[in-house]
Amino acid sequence: QARGGELQACTMTSIRQATVDDLIYMQNTNLWCLPENYNMKYYYYHILSWPQLLYVAEDHKGKIVGYVLAKMEEDEPAEQHGHITSLSVLRTHRKCGLATSLMTSSHARMTETFDAEHTALHVRKSNHAAFHLYSQTLKYDINDIEKGYYADGEDAYDMRKYFKNRPDKFLSEEERAEKAAKMAAEAEAAEKAEAAEAAEAAEDGAVEEAAAT
Repeated sequence: QARGGELQACTMTSIRQATVDDLIYMQNTNLWCLPENYNMKYYYYHILSWPQLLYVAEDHKGKIVGYVLAKMEEDEPAEQHGHITSLSVLRTHRKCGLATSLMTSSHARMTETFDAEHTALHVRKSNHAAFHLYSQTLKYDINDIEKGYYADGEDAYDMRKYFKNRPDKFLSEEERAEKAAKMAAEAEAAEKAEAAEAAEAAEDGAVEEAAAT
């Protein structure tokens, strides 16, 4: 929970739809907060194609302190669905609920404007805070695990939030949570197995090298 100055920052911040003039400040926020960065053309591509889906958090001085960059996927026209490209909030304005407000605003426009079935996103397996936001607060589920998704080789959770026609709609919340936990456990077990294999290979290499000397 926010306290003191943080509380003041929270109460004096508003959420609104982004404009072209906001893009440079959205990019700046991205550069400050995330390792996944985009050139300005990519921001223009989003706002020119799906202006309804981009939102910013603005403080009382007009400074952009957070944003959500989102789009509609075009590869599956039979099923309209969105994608959260990027979400970021400056450290000075976290724990204010801004990330949740930005996401829910974009979600609402996905369904109202595009009749989206669901939306998807990727999150680093090591980003526990973001994973908690998506899975616990925003009710995203793990759809898959993409190995080496990020440029540095880290795996990503492919997560989805269904607005309607959910494939597992007959599962209870407990069953969905169990399914997500099982996938996470399987991914962790696979990581450990790979690490063990790598260690064994390194040990065998060292033995062979020693035998050759």
